[in-house]
Amino acid sequence: MRFFFTAAALTLLIAFPAFGQSTIPPYHVYYDFLLASPGAFRFGLNGYDNPALLEYVNAPDVLFTWSDATGSWNDFKRWGLFAAVPNLGFGLIHQKDARASITDYRISAAFGNKSFSGGLSYGWSTGDRTFFRRTDLVSVGTLVRPNRYISTEFIGTVATENDAKEGVFVAAVRPVGTELLTLFADFALQNNQPLRNGNWSAGIVVEPLPGIRLFGRYFDSKAFTLGFQFSFGHVGLGTQSRYDRNQGHAYNTYSIRVGGYDRNILRSTLLARSRYLELNLSGPIKYQRYRLFDKSNTVADLLTAIDAAKSDPAVAGIAINSSGISADREKLWELREKLKEFKATGKHVVIFIDRPDIDVYHFASVADKIVMDPEGTVMLQGFVAGRTFLKGALEKLGIGFDELRFFKYKSAYEGFSRDKMSDADREQRQALIDDFLRLVRADITEARKLSAEKFGQLVNNQVFFLPGEALAQGLVDTLGRWDAVKDIVKKLEGKSKSFISQKGLETFNLPPDNYWGEKPRIAVIYALGVCAMDEGITARKLVKDVEAAVNDKRVKAIVLRVDSPGGDPVASDYIAEALKKAKGKKPVIISQGLVAASGGYWLSMYADTIVAAPNTLTGSIGVIGGRVYNKGFKEKLGMSTDFVKTGEHADLGFGATFPFLNIVLPDRDFTPEERGRAEFAIKDLYKEFVEKVSVGRMMKYDEVDSIAQGRIWSGYYGKKIGLVDELGGLGLALRIAMDKAGIKKSEEANVVEYPRLGLFNPQMFMPKFLGIKAPVTKYNIMDLVEFWLKHNGQPLPILPLDDIGLTLTNE
Repeated sequence: MRFFFTAAALTLLIAFPAFGQSTIPPYHVYYDFLLASPGAFRFGLNGYDNPALLEYVNAPDVLFTWSDATGSWNDFKRWGLFAAVPNLGFGLIHQKDARASITDYRISAAFGNKSFSGGLSYGWSTGDRTFFRRTDLVSVGTLVRPNRYISTEFIGTVATENDAKEGVFVAAVRPVGTELLTLFADFALQNNQPLRNGNWSAGIVVEPLPGIRLFGRYFDSKAFTLGFQFSFGHVGLGTQSRYDRNQGHAYNTYSIRVGGYDRNILRSTLLARSRYLELNLSGPIKYQRYRLFDKSNTVADLLTAIDAAKSDPAVAGIAINSSGISADREKLWELREKLKEFKATGKHVVIFIDRPDIDVYHFASVADKIVMDPEGTVMLQGFVAGRTFLKGALEKLGIGFDELRFFKYKSAYEGFSRDKMSDADREQRQALIDDFLRLVRADITEARKLSAEKFGQLVNNQVFFLPGEALAQGLVDTLGRWDAVKDIVKKLEGKSKSFISQKGLETFNLPPDNYWGEKPRIAVIYALGVCAMDEGITARKLVKDVEAAVNDKRVKAIVLRVDSPGGDPVASDYIAEALKKAKGKKPVIISQGLVAASGGYWLSMYADTIVAAPNTLTGSIGVIGGRVYNKGFKEKLGMSTDFVKTGEHADLGFGATFPFLNIVLPDRDFTPEERGRAEFAIKDLYKEFVEKVSVGRMMKYDEVDSIAQGRIWSGYYGKKIGLVDELGGLGLALRIAMDKAGIKKSEEANVVEYPRLGLFNPQMFMPKFLGIKAPVTKYNIMDLVEFWLKHNGQPLPILPLDDIGLTLTNE
């Protein structure tokens, strides 16, 4: 299709018969309302000039322009009206003199992308068509912008009632790649003109300040124009003066634009720091949302909104309602760090809390002002890491369990084989929660100006704070409901501020003409949940997303966001190997969420850079197995089984099937020979795991083994021992990806997410049972038990079920 439109325009440009009189008004006369060549600035005449330009229209827009060439400025004998919505445009030009009048109409459409777009338009006229020698017209336009520095256009027009044709070629360059400076030139040829007699013009557009544009254009006739345009945001005014071949003033044109938001100097002057971004964080903070019926907040959207507010000159601060927030501590830390960057610009953050626990309070402590509900509470309970042990319950139920554990810290199945923690598991869990408390203590004491001793007293002696106590202890700044926050902001800022949503931020409203062509892409691929082929991370499908990102030339780097406790090593290796193949072709960055351990670390090990939060659970390089089997349970239920077999070990997985649950409980444990084979498989897989990590992390086998053995590390210590490269969140991972892809900080990139969620969450239509609706999560406990039994006795790089539960809401 691109070839068709380009070829069509070029054909119209060069294939002119050397006979006939044209009925197409010459380009340089007909488009006298243009301040510059089409595409050299903004959207030209909203598709009237080149329909392909409509690809750059991002909001409804109307331009009215008129000329005083036939009289005084307000006689409106020549005027034009041009309206557009994305990819569609309509325009008309009216002309009247003492003898006749004509109105030329044109309807246009475009398709494509920012690098290449094509367009078609159809034109007709009403009025004195014979006098003005009009005929219906068809135009084909193309716009090619291979990068942010170059723009080329071909416009071909043919008359429908005779052989009249016109071809126009336009070229423009931006030496610095932005709207600051644009140089342009155009060449037009009609079929009654020899090539040497074609008409041309060249000029310059300068935008020294946002929305203030200066124009100069020189014609081959020695005439020239000088113009000026000023934007007020949704309204713009412009004018230009035309000088004839003798450099005498000929006439002026004027324009008024209303519609889509445009850059303007007022936002950084009259509107400077007059607004607050309002963020309502009630509900789950997810990774992705469905395209319909889903208003959930996502990590990426919130990070983008905070960055947009940071760069928006009209924004003075952010007001956050944290009531009802549901997010794990890693996501809360990421948002807190982004708010710290925001505050570094001198802007303020106000956060409303009602019943925060220590994780939510840690997040809120970044605020300049913490507003607490007068009936709320604060809980600084510290951190605990425990688990439920089922050994006694399984024995009473008649269910046997054989733990296949050969590595010191690999404790995934302790809950089934023991009645208390092993010393190794106690050691690693204590270290983790000590790291969590160290992080929270450092951040809160710095933000709230408390001593470490005072913080320890608050956590260890008081724990629970009523509003008055929280105020007296300096944990909050004032008491009030969310509806009082505007007044609190007024006191903080010294004047009232209007509140806006994310849609009101300048970044999300700017016209796309500041960047020519398609922006480079960074692929963010989400590997969430248990590592499995057709559930959790859905490796069978996800590997195709990885391959698609690798093969897409527009994607310059890949970020894999991992929030997984491991599972099936085949599923983990599917993705790891795909990323390994991508290395060298494109930068591969890992962003670890709350849990990226065991099989979750297997997903990470081949990356160019691994980024984790200080409170991420990472490492756990180890393998374990567990065999659950019948030890009287089926008999207690009055069930029995019987079978015939061929093959000594054919009954290894045979047992009672429980109706409705899709669960099979094997009749027996391993034989000594089978257990020996299982031990060999577990140790061999561990060796393979360690070897692959040593290759991916460029470490010696013994170095990896010394920090492996199934031990879980915090991201903080993971960096110290070489399992992690940088401490940060998704935002830092994206910045590293851009740097490694050669995308400068001054440049922009689009983030594309994989996999794509469906239109809506089917669970929203699930009926309630006894008044209880099924939770909207990726898994429930029966899903996990089913996964475990499906891999009964197999070697698995996996965390305990209670740690798997940490990722249940990470959609």
